[in-house]
This record gives sequence, structure tokens and C-alpha cells, in this order.
Amino acid sequence: MPRDISRKETDTLSKKVWIISSRRMKIYIISAMAIFIMAGGFLVNRSVFPVFSTEESPAAFYRADIEEKKVALTFNISWGEDRALPILDTLKENDITATFFISGAWAERHPEITERIVEDGHTIGNHGYRYEHYPRLDDDEIVRDLNLSHKKIKDVTELDVKYFRPPHGDFNKTVLEKIEQFGYSTVHWSVGGNDWNNPGVEQIVANITEDVEPGDVILLHASDSAKQTGDALPSILTELKNQNYSFVNIEELISQANTEVEEIN
Repeated sequence: MPRDISRKETDTLSKKVWIISSRRMKIYIISAMAIFIMAGGFLVNRSVFPVFSTEESPAAFYRADIEEKKVALTFNISWGEDRALPILDTLKENDITATFFISGAWAERHPEITERIVEDGHTIGNHGYRYEHYPRLDDDEIVRDLNLSHKKIKDVTELDVKYFRPPHGDFNKTVLEKIEQFGYSTVHWSVGGNDWNNPGVEQIVANITEDVEPGDVILLHASDSAKQTGDALPSILTELKNQNYSFVNIEELISQANTEVEEIN
């Protein structure tokens, strides 16, 4: 399972943070227009580039740099059936939708729960099939896993999902390139509850509510190994609502004007 990364630890990572702000986008557009004129018709339009990629290398979306108090709630599922349903019930009671990154093998084993996720209006994301560290696989193995997981999820949901979160949250430049070539957008996270480690309900709540900022992508787990997430979730939702946060789907967060992506060296 991935280890949640604090904001202080994030500063020590060997990753570049690229911030696309509204003002910077305006500069890009103005520059593009100037280049167009100078080049006598050569069109450069950075404003239409997807937020997940740059001209230099693929990237993983992990948060939106916005002022509005909006966050996206995401769950990973790769094993078990006992924890997911209570979490779905809590979300439904609070009229909140989230993104569930599910493994293809899990969707294959639990089609009824997968269908319930879709019926409740949540977004489905791909979380691989074999739940192995992608950087340890060769290119052909990554492609086979992407193909198989996509097929298994589509067999159950009839959806061509477009968001991918690598198993264990583990990726490098090569992995991101393969994911992008497959047509997926890679989604990481910016704040996590460390709930897979079962540190206690109060600690999970604190991990989320004390570190959250506008535009964050929140990571929790709905696998059976995360035994305390279901008990922590109501308090997380209540506290964030008390802080005037609203919950939006990942697509809305990605579409915000100000976006941060991580570029991998």
C-alpha cells in the first residue's frame, strides 16, 4: 500500500511542481499570439494543452491551485467486499460523490458493488489489474496490465474509464508515458489519511482535516485492509463541511483554471 506523503515531505521529493495559473495561461496565450504573428501563420496555442502533460514529459495531476474551497474525494479498492458498502452508504446519506479507483481483478470479483458505485453517481477510475509496482514491470507487462484491467472494468460497467491511478501510487516517467499512450490521465493525490495503516479513527480524521487545502485530491481506501476508514468518514465529511468545503468530482477539479501537476524527471 502507498505511504501517504505530508506537505513537508513533498518538498523533499525529486519532482518538479508545475503550476498553471490563470495569469500564466494569459501570458501563454499572449506569447502564442506573438509567435503566430512573427512566424507568419505558425499556430501555437498552449491554452488547449491538457493539464496532465507538458511539452517535455508526461505528468500526474494531484491537485488544483484554486481559492474556492473545493476538494475531490477519492478511494482506492483492490481487495475485499466488507468495507466498500458502508462507505457507499455514508456517501449516499451525505449526498456526496467521489472517485473510486478500482482494480480490474476486484471489479471482476465484485460486479455488484462495482455496479452500485456507478449507480450512485460516482466516477470509476482504473487501479490496474495485478496490483503490482508498475516501475518494476517491463513495458509489455505494463501494457498487458492496462489492457486487462480496462477490459475487466468495462465488462462490468460498460464504461471506458479515463482516469488511472497506478497501483501503490508508484510511477516514474516511463510508466506515465505508457499510461498516457493508452489514453488515460494519471491522477495522484495531495493529502491522504494513512488509513490503510489503521492508525486510529481520530488520527485518520486529523490527517485529512488538519492538512486539507482548497483544490486537494483526498486519498482514502475502501479495501477490507482499511478497517477504520468507514468509521472515520462521517467525521471527515462533517468537519470539512464545517470548514465550508464542498466536494466535487475529479473531472471538475481538473477542469479548474489553476492546476498543479507533478513532472517526473
